[in-house]
Amino acid sequence: MTNKGWNLDNSYSRLPNIFFKELQPAPVRSPNLIVLNRPLAASLGLNIGQLESETGVQELVGNRIPEGASPLAQAYAGHQFGHFTMLGDGRAILIGEQITPSEERFDIQLKGAGITPYSRGGDGRAALGPMLREYIISEAMHGLGIPTTRSLAVTTTGEPVYRETKLPGAVLTRVASSHIRVGTFQYAANWGSMEELRILADYAIQRHYPEIQDEENRFFAFLQSVMNRQAALIAKWQLAGFVHGVMNTDNMAISGETIDFGPCAFMDIYDPSTVFSSIDRNGRYAYGNQPKIANWNLARFAETLLPLLHDDQEQAIQIAQRVVSNFPELYRHYWLKGMRGKLGLYQEEPQDQSLIEELLKGMEKYRADYTNTFRALTFDNIEGQALFETVEFTAWYAKWHERLEKQHESIDEAQELMKKSNPAVIPRNHRVEEALEAAERGNYDVMNQLIQVLSHPYAHSTEQEEYSLPSDQSTAYVTYCGT
Repeated sequence: MTNKGWNLDNSYSRLPNIFFKELQPAPVRSPNLIVLNRPLAASLGLNIGQLESETGVQELVGNRIPEGASPLAQAYAGHQFGHFTMLGDGRAILIGEQITPSEERFDIQLKGAGITPYSRGGDGRAALGPMLREYIISEAMHGLGIPTTRSLAVTTTGEPVYRETKLPGAVLTRVASSHIRVGTFQYAANWGSMEELRILADYAIQRHYPEIQDEENRFFAFLQSVMNRQAALIAKWQLAGFVHGVMNTDNMAISGETIDFGPCAFMDIYDPSTVFSSIDRNGRYAYGNQPKIANWNLARFAETLLPLLHDDQEQAIQIAQRVVSNFPELYRHYWLKGMRGKLGLYQEEPQDQSLIEELLKGMEKYRADYTNTFRALTFDNIEGQALFETVEFTAWYAKWHERLEKQHESIDEAQELMKKSNPAVIPRNHRVEEALEAAERGNYDVMNQLIQVLSHPYAHSTEQEEYSLPSDQSTAYVTYCGT
């Protein structure tokens, strides 16, 4: 099968019905396709011509249900800023799971598709700006090599939504390995039976970790596997300077993909206390806290699995604690490996962590641009930043080169490793806002050009130069939970 169109199944709908509610997307007045992710569509085995047709657009917005679809909203719970609550898809509807030509399975979800039983008083709709923002950021994450949900399309509805002001409505077609969250397991553990919890866990294992199905204690292996993927994911966030902004347990996917791009942004000036979200007033989800929060979230996940880990609760707790306590060291392993790549270091040496931390302390002290500092080191172009003129940096630079010269690989090989590890561009906040402001005026060229540049961040091409510059505005950048 190649580009024949929808090839939908919905294995999630075969779970116990406590986990979802079947319902149809709410129809919209006059849908209009704004952006279609053609490379993603092709990889899913979808026919681009069909998607761009009138029928295809009706499907992307939820007015028409593709053959094989079984629309539903998923139930889940979550700790939001540390407080546990019942949640669920309040404006998203899972259409089905696309089976690709390579027999992979991906959720197709419509975000902004109308009121669901979990809407909690919301209107079930989404505004165009936040949906385009998720499209831009999620595709940038994919380009950076960070596991992420992706965006297939954004379609306007022809109807307004009302937030602080009147805004154009839109639907985002989101693609994910699945939408099973830590919060899904919290929901099962709190409101489901033991058997329903076991069914959910076996389903998640079959879908995301089939290699552990025959393990003696597959649920122990499941906890370890989820933790391993999360450690690798959060390390990639930190290495790229990404601040998620709302690391609630319902926003941690079992698959190890980045999910939900509400108040997220990328850091310009290196500062571990960086917070962009307007609602994170105490810095719970600050850049430097993300590894600790991931560890906390995984502890909540482990709690849901206790009945499956061992019949004796005390022994189950000991097993869970033993696994979760390994997270800091596992995260550190992935982070150090990535940082060595950013500095062109092939082998592991005991002094590497202190070398890295010394650089980061200097970057923080002299308010250096995170991405551009590593980019400058990659091409040995150390000028233009206050950091590079300091005595501390001169001493560090000498130690770094001494370390480079000790390894068997040449300086040229080290530079090649650095070019693959240090992006030329990230979705600079002012560039994203520029694209969204143009889109609001009906000009999508700015956004399309930005997406094109961000799709190959390690190209280090001439056209990327202007997109690598940080904002010259002195005001702090603030994001909002619009998605």
